[in-house]
Amino acid sequence: MKVFRCYTEKRPGFDVEAAGLLRELRDSLNLTGVTGLRLFNRYDAQGLSEDVYAQARQIVFSEPQVDDCFDEALPAMEGNFWLLAVESLPGQFDQRADSCAQCIQMLTCQERPIIRAAKVYAFFGALTEEEKTRLRSYLINPVESREASLDKPETLEQAYPAPAKVATITGFTRMDTPALETVLGEFGLAMDLDDLRFMQAYFRDTEKRDPTVTELRLVDTYWSDHCRHTTFGTHLDKIAIEDDGARKAY
Repeated sequence: MKVFRCYTEKRPGFDVEAAGLLRELRDSLNLTGVTGLRLFNRYDAQGLSEDVYAQARQIVFSEPQVDDCFDEALPAMEGNFWLLAVESLPGQFDQRADSCAQCIQMLTCQERPIIRAAKVYAFFGALTEEEKTRLRSYLINPVESREASLDKPETLEQAYPAPAKVATITGFTRMDTPALETVLGEFGLAMDLDDLRFMQAYFRDTEKRDPTVTELRLVDTYWSDHCRHTTFGTHLDKIAIEDDGARKAY
């Protein structure tokens, strides 16, 4: 099935985000080698007819009053420039792409199409490799995003292979204080040593086994002051779970 691609860019006077980022890079990061910046929102769409795409590019992917929209390729640009595309990590919720997919579904009253979104930055100037590295570091949060390819994919459908078996923290229930401190540092945990000892006692006395890395990470996340009162201060009873596997896991 065909993949459609378009780029949208705010017209001069409406390009507030691009202008603000350029000032930030030059004034705060001292990246004076960046002489100009153009910012494009890139959309890839699959599961649309030609007619639906023609409608979507005008009322979903762009705002005709303030945006220029370019099909398939970026507009011609003069001078020395470097392109950087940034997209959400696979599995990470992308609000822009999801909103577009929902709007198109409402437009057609049919199945929701597959939409992928990315930001494409065109940095003008004779940038050094060190400056490019700094730009990547500033614009890409590895927890939620990554550098995207500039090539258009043949399909937006994604296959996810079965994950490998989760590692177990071998010997956790028998660790002494120095070993537990090593675990705190190695995994960059938010919990403190006493919290980790409490978890160790639970797995030693109740579960009677060592925890997996996933269990350690999960407990560490929900042990924080931000989550603890809703996670551990809430009591659930009379829970009906229909699926046998889910009920057994619970």
